[in-house]
Amino acid sequence: MKDAFLAVRCSQDNGIWAQCICREHSLYNRNNDIRSEFERDYTRLLHCEAFRRLKHKTQVFFAPKNDHVCTRMEHVTHVVSVATTIAKYLGLNDQLASAIALGHDIGHAPFGHFGEVCLNGMLEQKKGQNAPKKFWHERNSLFFADYIETLQDPDGYARNLDLTYAVRDGIICHCGEVDEDGIRPREKPVDLYRMKRAGSMQPYTWEGCVVKLSDKIAYLGRDIEDARRYHILDMGAYRQLREIVASCFGFTTGKTVNTTVLINDLIVDLCNQSSPEAGLRFSPEYFRFITELKKFNYANIYSHWRLQEFQHYASNIISTIYHTLMKTFPFARTGKISFSLKQFPVLSTTFESWLVKYTSYDLERKAFLKLDRIQTVFDIQSEESYQKCIIEFISGMTDQFAISIYEEIISF
Repeated sequence: MKDAFLAVRCSQDNGIWAQCICREHSLYNRNNDIRSEFERDYTRLLHCEAFRRLKHKTQVFFAPKNDHVCTRMEHVTHVVSVATTIAKYLGLNDQLASAIALGHDIGHAPFGHFGEVCLNGMLEQKKGQNAPKKFWHERNSLFFADYIETLQDPDGYARNLDLTYAVRDGIICHCGEVDEDGIRPREKPVDLYRMKRAGSMQPYTWEGCVVKLSDKIAYLGRDIEDARRYHILDMGAYRQLREIVASCFGFTTGKTVNTTVLINDLIVDLCNQSSPEAGLRFSPEYFRFITELKKFNYANIYSHWRLQEFQHYASNIISTIYHTLMKTFPFARTGKISFSLKQFPVLSTTFESWLVKYTSYDLERKAFLKLDRIQTVFDIQSEESYQKCIIEFISGMTDQFAISIYEEIISF
């Protein structure tokens, strides 16, 4: 199997390698770097602030106080582990797979997928029911990688990450359902910002496809483990799990449904079933198992009344912060944000710093802070652009920071 993927990779290298390592802008030279292009991407993502904040962002259970419950950062590290293991076994570029996996969720909103729904609701206007979402985390992760996240160059100036095309492509294409017929990379590169829907295109590389499946492998078992820890699952749910195992594999004992066993079994099955001709795929038994397990999780975990109650709270938090900041639009145009938010000192300080970095709000201060070599992202003279600026600011918040800002706003 490894030789088969190595052969197809070698046959493709001459045609796609240059595109894969292409960057929108060249990186500054170090003159002593020993890393590959994808290793540089990995470390740039590892050091960016959006990745650091993932440790306090929801995976499934909101703002967890239990140290042993999965957060978004832990989920990402699981995906890195799974993707690297699969890529190595199949003879693919594990450095590319690990870089995509590390960056795939850096644009995730606070409060998980529900926070994503809330932010999209803030952006939605009257439009057709089938119109594409305006805020989706896969695209937002690419947007953060391209325009928001910065690192200091050797002269102390902030510079954007400038990731390779293959990593950027894998980030925006990481979502999508598991395909029973196997998934394969698409044949041609595209303008990544022309993608209008999550999962509308397959990744450009086999490694991107590996990450796409690794994302599913990583969360299925872990969500069940955390639900058990919070006593979300009752005895009836445990009986359902045993019935799923029995229906898919024909036996009721010997198949433990926990994180480590499930991840191992899914990795082994994927590696044994995949080939360049068949694509990356699971056996019929494991494909059905994944499908049934996802249904189980939605019915017994993601729809649980406790999570739904917190969703009301999270919705109020995001809505309150959003409407508070939208009222500042006239003051931003005149450089008086601190005056408009003087009752909320933490929000005032952090949002003004955001404006300085990503808009023309205070160009003198921007130059003093050595932020003037990054692109101005938002136009504070345009209300539509200002709205986008606020949405992106909120999307970067951790759960706990959003809660603290909300409490600052509503406290007297």
